[in-house]
Amino acid sequence: MVSMPSVTTEALRAALATVDDPEIRKPITELGMVESAEADDAGHVEVTILLTVSGCPLKATLTRDTTNAVLKVPGVTSVNVTLGVMSDEQRADLKTQLRGGQAEREIPFAKPGSLTRVYAVASGKGGVGKSSVTANLAVAMAQNGLRVGVVDADIYGFSIPRMLGVSGKPTQVDDMILPPLAYDVKVISIGMFVPGNQPVVWRGPMLHRALQQFLGDVFWGDLDVLLLDLPPGTGDIAISVAQLIPGAEILVVTTPQQAAAEVAERAGAIAVQTHQRIAGVIENMSWLELPDGTRQEIFGSGGGRAVAESLTRTIGTEVPLLGQVPLDTALRIGSDNGAPVVLTDAGGAAAVALRGIAKGLSSRARGLAGRSLGLTPAGR
Repeated sequence: MVSMPSVTTEALRAALATVDDPEIRKPITELGMVESAEADDAGHVEVTILLTVSGCPLKATLTRDTTNAVLKVPGVTSVNVTLGVMSDEQRADLKTQLRGGQAEREIPFAKPGSLTRVYAVASGKGGVGKSSVTANLAVAMAQNGLRVGVVDADIYGFSIPRMLGVSGKPTQVDDMILPPLAYDVKVISIGMFVPGNQPVVWRGPMLHRALQQFLGDVFWGDLDVLLLDLPPGTGDIAISVAQLIPGAEILVVTTPQQAAAEVAERAGAIAVQTHQRIAGVIENMSWLELPDGTRQEIFGSGGGRAVAESLTRTIGTEVPLLGQVPLDTALRIGSDNGAPVVLTDAGGAAAVALRGIAKGLSSRARGLAGRSLGLTPAGR
């Protein structure tokens, strides 16, 4: 008769350390979520996991992942996972841990030592495809191995949840919000808090506060890139971004049409007043590729190049044209269905262009170049 190997507490803990909380994306052992893990002589294991909140939407995922991890331990014959809920004190400790020891909320991207690149995606007018560009860039960057977050800062015209297929609401741990994940991208939008398709009727101070909460109350973790989908124009949100995240860089989206390009120049030129850097210009809807391989320039040509050159003269430093995205039915369908074209039609013209732009932005080194380090020269 072959005896079963005894299952040690250390082996169970090691297995549980491989299980990440599906929302926070950190090991459950590190987060203090494992209350107990014990095995009997027959190899049956009882595990108790403490949820952050009782209504955690992903508790089924957590139960499945925990069960699968523990079953891999030699000697384990069965697993039963019991779900509990953290106490107020345990939640407070968790929030302090996630905030890096800071009990109070703050905007991590505004810190002098932040290594996260923040891109504010702006346009002079609506209808140029700014949101679809933002959604696809985010997913393409995540495909490149980056940790990416998206803030849908277009409070009145929010559309990012639909474009990324996010239908659930964020989990809230007291005053900390855990953003939903879509295609490995963390996402937050006012659309997740508004019932149905109701309009948001707010004025300036409330818009500023909403953006402040999205940046400070949401647990983003250690991001490589944060994209903000701004409303069109140069209003309250654009000014608030400059105040709350001075290091944010502006990505200007335009179409080839000269009228749209002129308006886009104004959206980019706000960087002169806010002292922000312009990362570049993206021209969307550049042309329609016909079956015979020719291009039909439905909205004219040259708008993106004109904006880049004009902003270069205005800012005094080179503003590149990062890429041209052609008209593509697959891009529109993907945006409507919550399935980004960079995933569903990776070989299509629009997807290739968007992945090229994302690769260029992703290849920029993650570091402190061009950022204030908050240092004061010492006297001699």
